[in-house]
Amino acid sequence: MRVGLIGAGNMAGALARGWEDPVLCSDGGSGRARELARELGGEAMESNAAVAQAADLVVLCHKPRQFESVAGELTGKVKAVVSVLGGISIHELQRGYPGVPVFRLMPNTAVAVRRGVVCYSPAADVEAGLEAEVLALFGRLGTVVRIDEPLIEAASAVMGVGPAYQALLTEAQVDAAVRYGLKPRLAAQLVVETMAGTAALLTARDYDTLAVRREVTSPGGTTARGLAALERGGVRSAFQAAIDAVCGARA
Repeated sequence: MRVGLIGAGNMAGALARGWEDPVLCSDGGSGRARELARELGGEAMESNAAVAQAADLVVLCHKPRQFESVAGELTGKVKAVVSVLGGISIHELQRGYPGVPVFRLMPNTAVAVRRGVVCYSPAADVEAGLEAEVLALFGRLGTVVRIDEPLIEAASAVMGVGPAYQALLTEAQVDAAVRYGLKPRLAAQLVVETMAGTAALLTARDYDTLAVRREVTSPGGTTARGLAALERGGVRSAFQAAIDAVCGARA
C-alpha cells in the first residue's frame, strides 16, 4: 500500500518517521515535504492532487481549516482517505469525499518512535479487508484504541496532548532536582527512565494506579509526604482544568 501525506508538518513527519518507509508528500509551499522526502526517501509531489493520484491511501495531515479546499483538489483522484484532523467528523469526511472509504484516526507524536497511541473511530460501510489493512498500518506505530466517535475529542484531549504534558512534568521534576545539586542530564535520565518503568508497571497491573502507589508509599514515609505536597499544590485540579481548556476550545 502506497501512502501519501497531504501536509508535511509535525504529525506528518511523526507518522513518516514511525513507518520508516519512503514517503509521497505535499505541502502548501513550506518546503517541509521536500525535507521529509530527503530524510526518508520517496518524493515531494508538486500538488495534493498528484499525491492522491500516486497513492493507494491518502492521509490528511493539513490544517483542519483547509479541509474544504483540499477535498476539492482531491475529488475524483483519491482512492481512500485517512484523516488525522482534529474536529473533522466522519460525517464531514464522507461529505467531503463522497463514495470514497474514509477513516478517522487520532495519533499522538510518539508514533515517531513507534510508541504512540492512535484512537480510531470506525465509519459504517467500510470494506473489512481495507479496514484491517489500515489498522495494521497504524498498528506499526504503537497502540490502536477503538473509540466511539462522540468520545474521540475527549480521548484526544488525553492522549493527543499527553506528550506535551509528560514533557512538562519531566521538566518540572528535573528543575526541582537541579535545585538539590543533580546535574540536569542526570536528573532528566532519572525522571524519564522512572516514567518509562512506571508505565510498564501500570500496564502489568492492568492500569491500577492505586496498586502501584501503594507499592511505593509507606505510611508517614517520604513518598507519602511528597504525594501530600502534590495534592496541596493542586495537581488533580490542574489536570481537570487542562482537559476542560482543551475540550472547551474544541466545542
